[in-house]
Amino acid sequence: MFDIGLRLVMLPILVAQGVRVRARALRLPEADGPRFGQLGDGPPLSILILGDSSAAGVGVGQQSQALSGQLAQSLGKHFKLDWRLVAQTGATTRSTLNTLNRLKPVPFDVIVTALGVNDVTHAVPRSLWVRQQQRLIDRLDTLYAPRLLYISGVPPLGDFPILPQPLRWSLGREAQRFNTALVRQAQLHPHVRHVPFNIPLKHSQLAEDGYHPGPEIYALWGKEMASRIISDWPDVAADARGSADIGVLKANTPQRV
Repeated sequence: MFDIGLRLVMLPILVAQGVRVRARALRLPEADGPRFGQLGDGPPLSILILGDSSAAGVGVGQQSQALSGQLAQSLGKHFKLDWRLVAQTGATTRSTLNTLNRLKPVPFDVIVTALGVNDVTHAVPRSLWVRQQQRLIDRLDTLYAPRLLYISGVPPLGDFPILPQPLRWSLGREAQRFNTALVRQAQLHPHVRHVPFNIPLKHSQLAEDGYHPGPEIYALWGKEMASRIISDWPDVAADARGSADIGVLKANTPQRV
């Protein structure tokens, strides 16, 4: 309650700082390069990466340096990987739901989402955002039937050097609350995993806009996400094989009449 009251008192300052930051922010392009591909040997695995400018690779020149490229390179060492990236600068959870309406429904084993920063900076009410995230989970399950869905945590906006105080403090606190809500939401679904964004945001490792990840942060993020998938997938695949074996056994077992 104290935070809410303090933000209300500071609202004119926060609004003015937000307008000033947007006006002065350096606009960087999305990374060049393919947004789908196949690589590697091993058991088959298909993955969809879905998100905002951080998923689109803003801050680096090529997708190979970005989240999708780093994730694909790591997973390609263990799987025969089929990957696809759907991401856009400025994407919110709501706009991503609209984007899904235009995509072809094809199965993916794993989905990774990177959303939330624009919801925080656009002052989307947290309760509304939680409902939108639930709609997103439901929509992804309906369209793609993933066995695992990884929700990347909202980055610590309180550590972004481009943001002046007290705007940095206010957005940082709200990002923490969004993450707390994400953790609770993920716990409601056995196949959903919340992956905290625990990478230190050193100024020297950020892009030149002081806002988006640079190559080192993308590399760490991609490897962390890949390690979670590599760790979780054998158990999920074993459960799937077990269910299939049970189904075959039942189908071939004579029924009493």
